[in-house]
Amino acid sequence: MKNKLYLAYGSNLNLKQMANRCPTAKVVGASQINDHRLLFRGAHAGAVATIEPFKGGNVPVLVWEITPVDEAALDRYEGWPFLYRKETIKVKLGGKTVKAMVYIMNDGRPLGQPSCYYYSTILEGYKSAGFDVEILRKATTDSVESEEVANE
Repeated sequence: MKNKLYLAYGSNLNLKQMANRCPTAKVVGASQINDHRLLFRGAHAGAVATIEPFKGGNVPVLVWEITPVDEAALDRYEGWPFLYRKETIKVKLGGKTVKAMVYIMNDGRPLGQPSCYYYSTILEGYKSAGFDVEILRKATTDSVESEEVANE
C-alpha cells in the first residue's frame, strides 16, 4: 500500500484538524479544481461542503499526501461510501498534472447552510492557505439561494 494524493476543499483545509485526524498526512501544495464550484448540502444548519461541476468555476484545494491509515481515518470522517464517494481527478501541482483522490457528496442531499463552527473551521483553512475567502462566502450564498428556489 503506497501513499496517495488527496484534495481537501472543506474542513480538511484546517491544518489543526488534519493534524489530529491524520497525523502522518503532509501538505504537498495548493491547487484548484477547475470547472467546479463549492456548495453546502445536508441538514438545515448542518450542511457540509461538496463540489459540483460548474462551467468556469474553480475550487481551491490543498493537496495532501496521505498514508493508507490516514485514508481510513478520512473514510470514517467523510462517511464513505454512504455520504461521500471517492473520485480520482487531475490537478496541476508544481507545473505537473497529477492524479489525486477527492471526496464528493453522493447525489440527493438538499442544499443548506453549514454550522458556524464548521464554516469557521473551513475559513481558518482558507486563510492559512492564502485562498480567496470570497469563494467560501459565495458557496454559502449559492447554497441559500438555490435552497430557496428549490423550496418554492
